[in-house]
Amino acid sequence: DEPVDDEVLRAVLEAGRRSPSAKNWQRWDFVVITDADAKATMAETWPGAWFVVNAPVVVALVAPKVEPAMQLSVEYDLGQAAAAMLTAAADLGLGSGQSSSRNDELARSVLGFPDDRYCAHLLTFGHPADRPIRPIENPDRRPFDEVVHYGTW
Repeated sequence: DEPVDDEVLRAVLEAGRRSPSAKNWQRWDFVVITDADAKATMAETWPGAWFVVNAPVVVALVAPKVEPAMQLSVEYDLGQAAAAMLTAAADLGLGSGQSSSRNDELARSVLGFPDDRYCAHLLTFGHPADRPIRPIENPDRRPFDEVVHYGTW
């Protein structure tokens, strides 16, 4: 329920703005959403986005529509921006979540982005209710030696 400080949010957004992108095209815009009705509507853009309703801040990642051959590079760039923001948020003590957004008409009705763009992802940010952010000692991840290969598989 605690609001996110403007300076902290700005630092998170700055991390996304400064993230790497293919040919430095920076094909993204970030729309900050704090209005309760807007968050409720954005939660309807994807079945897995139900949790955005309760987040103090939602950031919509909006990108230009491109030819199919370029789509993967746009999504990769959005992923890098998202990862940079999520990492910065954790460093600043914020919890975060991520969701797709796939109903552009509905998202456009809330966010007002142009017809030549789409809303790809929603990121949520807020202060964890149950405990401060801390490193996970035993993350549920595949073992390092199973994932990393040197020279050959």
